[in-house]
Amino acid sequence: MFEDLKAIDGVGAKTAERLAELDDPREALEAENVAEIARAPGISDGRAARIVRAAIRHRHDDSGEFLATDRAEELYGSILESLKARAVTAYGEKRLETFYPSASADRIAEVRAFTERAVEREPSPEILEALSGVEPLEAPRDVQVRDRCLATNDAETFSEAREAIPEVSVELIEDARGIADLARGYSTVIVLDEAFSGVEIDGDVRVRPDALSDPTEIVPERALAFFARNGDRLRAAAAVHRAAGLEAPCDLDALEGALERLEGDGSVTGDEQLRRLGTAIDDLDAAVSMAENAANDRLREAIEKRDVTIEGTDLLSLVERGAGVDSLLERELADEYAAAIESARKRLLGALELPDHESLARGAFNEEPTFPVEHDERVIERLREELIAERDRRAARLKQELAERLGELRDPAEALVGAALELDVELAVSRFARDFECTFPAIEGEGIEIEGGRSPLLDVPFEDVEPVDYTVEGVSLLSGVNSGGKTSTLDLLGVVVVAAQMGLPVPAERARVQRFEALHYQAKTQGTLDAGAFEATLREFGALVESDRTRLVLVDELESITEPGASAVIVAGILESLTESDSTAVFVSHLAGEIREAADVDVTVDGIEAIGLENGELRVNRSPVKNQLARSTPELIVEKLAENEGAPFYSELLGKFDAEGD
Repeated sequence: MFEDLKAIDGVGAKTAERLAELDDPREALEAENVAEIARAPGISDGRAARIVRAAIRHRHDDSGEFLATDRAEELYGSILESLKARAVTAYGEKRLETFYPSASADRIAEVRAFTERAVEREPSPEILEALSGVEPLEAPRDVQVRDRCLATNDAETFSEAREAIPEVSVELIEDARGIADLARGYSTVIVLDEAFSGVEIDGDVRVRPDALSDPTEIVPERALAFFARNGDRLRAAAAVHRAAGLEAPCDLDALEGALERLEGDGSVTGDEQLRRLGTAIDDLDAAVSMAENAANDRLREAIEKRDVTIEGTDLLSLVERGAGVDSLLERELADEYAAAIESARKRLLGALELPDHESLARGAFNEEPTFPVEHDERVIERLREELIAERDRRAARLKQELAERLGELRDPAEALVGAALELDVELAVSRFARDFECTFPAIEGEGIEIEGGRSPLLDVPFEDVEPVDYTVEGVSLLSGVNSGGKTSTLDLLGVVVVAAQMGLPVPAERARVQRFEALHYQAKTQGTLDAGAFEATLREFGALVESDRTRLVLVDELESITEPGASAVIVAGILESLTESDSTAVFVSHLAGEIREAADVDVTVDGIEAIGLENGELRVNRSPVKNQLARSTPELIVEKLAENEGAPFYSELLGKFDAEGD
């Protein structure tokens, strides 16, 4: 779909080159796979999320201009942070950053389909615990195999081999003599040229012209290192699938069984014969020494207990022949010596636990009598070489078998982890929907209609937030007492629209939202603006009313930009222009009455009504009343005094408010 990666906003030539190093960057972008994009060199997780988001916009021809003001961006940021806070994995957090409010109906529908499935997920503690160990799979670093090499006399094959199997050394040779030289330095030499078939060379030399077609056979360490590096992540992903009841892409028992046989360094464990060989090699010198000492102790004890009498003529004969203690042992203690040697052999064999090497091991102790008993070092070295060779052969065969077994699981393993990570994204949406008691809005008609809406942005526990009902069509002024909830009502409108156009459920019992092309939210200005800032604000609204886009405009107390009298006239003019445009707008103002009087068109004024004062606390109906100018806090206080005190002064003051309202 992305024929030219540079067509994606923010992807320049260098970034495109980095992405091109991935196996299939276009497929990764289409799948919105942040983890795969982040594997490109020099691309961080955050950068990957931005690239994927830009690719989504490119795919849907989305300008990305929905959030038209800083306050609109802040609302989106708050929603996004709430979502990310409910993800368990770092991947989930970055993947959620690809969710954004869009004006594209296709994009909204695309995410909506995902989130409708997601909210059905049950975020159980077992699943969340298992997810804590899941991370994107990583390629092992610096896998080097130094006991074998590839050899060829063809330059093109040489280059191909270095690229296909970088884990081993590739050597250029001229003839069989070159192979022989390599065989003296490497345990195994794999020759890639058919021309050397039939050449007999000492050592493990294999002519394999097809070797590059099956790297796993030549370098099983590649597959083993990958699974060793990612073993814990795969186990965690398997636990997620079991806890969530997901259909796994492979046999989980088989995968876990194979992982159990793999050590962290990529070696194979769980084979008893390999264990015995390794132990025998490690303990060989100690076992020989112990067997030798035991034989000498036994023979020494036999000598000490034996009275040996040698007649003079026998002694003279032994001396004349130059015989020593060995001859004396052979003559007088032959049985005891034989028993000592046999005990040494049995002790050595018992320590090594290797019956297949009994013949050579028995030869470690010569039957010719000598004292002290000494092992034959040449036999021991031969035995050591045999043990090492057998160990290496067996280890290589076990690696090969396990690598072939795991190699078949590579793609399913990646799918297993990918599904677990995507589940984390779904569960974050589900937890968001549950925590804020959300519902999916109807995206249709004009304006906004909310029933039982509660803003998640308030600094109180969500369960303590009072629900609000409010319907907005066209242009409205929202009036109300201080601290009555006017700003939080604007926030609620913004949150509902942003969440709906992200494709998310919204925090309300029921909602209907028009699909807007842009959200303009003008937050309350702190203090009167200077001339330059005032002019910039007017220019912003001038551009806004001249645009032909379908917009939601939320403005909080614009009158604070200048003097009250001028503010009422300015706001009235802006409302007149918005009334003539394709906009839905809500302006919060304490000057609603004055603005209505200054406007040349009928302007709807809604009010957040104060019910009264109770123990000095203001009681408010948080749901705006349509076509009702809300009474101010001073009016409520005067009304309370008029009722309680009965003095004409308070009644006359109250009458002034009534006259003003008329």
